[in-house]
Amino acid sequence: MNQFAPSEPPLLFFDTGIGGLSVLQESRKLISSAPIIYAADYAGLPYGMKSETELAARVPALLGRLVERFKPRLVTIACNTASTIALDHVRSALNIPVVGTVPALKPASEMTKTGVIGLLGTQATIRQPYVDRLAAEFASTKTILRFGASELVYAAEAKLRGEKVDSRIFSDAIAGLRSQPDGENIDVIVLACTHFPLVQKELAHAVGRPMRFINGAKGIARRIQHLTKDLEWLNSGDEGLLVTTGALKDLDPYRAALARHGLSRFETL
Repeated sequence: MNQFAPSEPPLLFFDTGIGGLSVLQESRKLISSAPIIYAADYAGLPYGMKSETELAARVPALLGRLVERFKPRLVTIACNTASTIALDHVRSALNIPVVGTVPALKPASEMTKTGVIGLLGTQATIRQPYVDRLAAEFASTKTILRFGASELVYAAEAKLRGEKVDSRIFSDAIAGLRSQPDGENIDVIVLACTHFPLVQKELAHAVGRPMRFINGAKGIARRIQHLTKDLEWLNSGDEGLLVTTGALKDLDPYRAALARHGLSRFETL
């Protein structure tokens, strides 16, 4: 049963865990008065290890239930894996605007000086044809080195729980890029999972030399702002709600971090 009802239609952010907080944080800077529902599919974590068929069915079904329950103005799929696999399915199923998250290859191709770009994502994201098309369209003259580092998802989750994370997780991710031909020439790393910006400082330390990192959060925030530019929110002071497909007790270690992002109410789906 719905225990929490925003005073006006909210914006809905969706991810498999807390990675979407990197997108929510940038969005709050531009649309601070909007009521927020953040949905975390902890029962499905991690998406990066699931099949395309499973995610193409799971994500639209969950978002359909969330939209029916909370009636949001707009949905943001704050997850690269879910977006590259299920975005078209979700848009077909819903009659409200849906914003997806895709690897920031276009700005990375404009930033690189060496012409060699590293792409860190989950195994599911880096193998998607969608990523191939982005590379062909926006970085056809560049070298894109991809590495699947799903362990970084768990590292980001652990960090937000306040736990110490083994530094080898970060050094292994960087080594996975550097060990490839031309890997030492990488000067820009695309963080193609919304969890990864939450551990960018640790990744930068593992690189050990100047490196530019980029993710799509700011671009997504600008897109949300554009799509909602004609809307007005009353700034009613609603506390943000986190909805989980997992157990509420499992959120206890995250509550301090979630409160810093304005999420202080919790429900199960």
